[in-house]
Amino acid sequence: MRRIKVAPRPDWQGEMARIGFDYHSIDGNYWQEDACYIFDERQIDTIETATETLHQMYLQAVAHVVKTGDYARLGLSDTAARLIEHSFKNREPSLYGRFDLCFDGTNAPKLYEYNADTPTSLFEASVAQWYWLQAQGGELSGADQFNSIHERLLVEFGAMKPAIGQDKLYFTAVSASVEDYTTTRYLQDVAIQAGLNTDYIDIGAIGHRAHDGRFTDLQDHAISHLFKLYPWEWLLSEAFGSHIEHSGTQFIEPAYKLLMSNKALLAVLWELFPNHPNLLPASLNPSAIAGNMVKKPFFSREGANISLHQDGMNIATDGIYGQEGYVYQALSPLPQFTNHQGQAVYTVIGSWIIGHSPAGIGVREDSTLITKDTSLFVPHAFM
Repeated sequence: MRRIKVAPRPDWQGEMARIGFDYHSIDGNYWQEDACYIFDERQIDTIETATETLHQMYLQAVAHVVKTGDYARLGLSDTAARLIEHSFKNREPSLYGRFDLCFDGTNAPKLYEYNADTPTSLFEASVAQWYWLQAQGGELSGADQFNSIHERLLVEFGAMKPAIGQDKLYFTAVSASVEDYTTTRYLQDVAIQAGLNTDYIDIGAIGHRAHDGRFTDLQDHAISHLFKLYPWEWLLSEAFGSHIEHSGTQFIEPAYKLLMSNKALLAVLWELFPNHPNLLPASLNPSAIAGNMVKKPFFSREGANISLHQDGMNIATDGIYGQEGYVYQALSPLPQFTNHQGQAVYTVIGSWIIGHSPAGIGVREDSTLITKDTSLFVPHAFM
């Protein structure tokens, strides 16, 4: 695993715009056109195996919580518990998720967290870096990429056709968020390619009919199937959420993804699979973690409200999370590389699971040990 310098494509910004990647330079510098990470086949196999293993462990952890009813210490309400249990016992379809892994190319990948509900950086991992690779020559001529994300999405949407039939699969997000909107519209486009009847509606435009409890579109048509790029915990905390249980709407992602995306489940995983090579010690009790540790809110997003305690030094980010509770995880620092300006960067692997299959990775880097929404996306290849 190494970071190399590559020549930017002529008019690469125009190329990105042509494929619909309109936030490539968000905050001035998001997509890294002049660099890439190189893996070998063994390293890719290691990531793929770890992703499959972690996916199965998460399914077992959800089954354990459903069986034991251990929701309260995970900060989940009775309503959330009922929705989780209903969706899990009925095997409601899951489309995608992203495991954030610490991997240096040599040692076993370690799980930081699972973005199971509303993972982003999908379009850049699936489409943008693939188009980038097709234009490469030189050292990268003939290189491959761990990336079957688009193909796997087609398979999963195709598998939903019998249940959805001629109904519409609605897609919703906060349209004002360019990244969320692009991700959602991309997924809608893949669903259309898979033969589904679809529509898009801004989440703020979804209505509710009092007489039958249904959610509706702008024409007052009932919404029976809804993909939402909007966190479950936000839904359940809003007026919208009180109607979900009896709405008759099937959600993608299903409600059990609320439990999977809850970082408190890291503690449950460690209890169920102690000393597993792909896990870091985690607990709801900080005294159970010896040495350096990371403190994470149950529902933190994009690196918000993370506290990293290392050798008497503290690094912390601000944000709006923490009232729901914290989980404590042993520290495994991100691997360090050097960018072309001679600065240290710290790299995290985002490993995608589509349906129930590992499907590819995206690489992000930051100048600090905490990956945030401003962290940079760097394409990858393997040889």
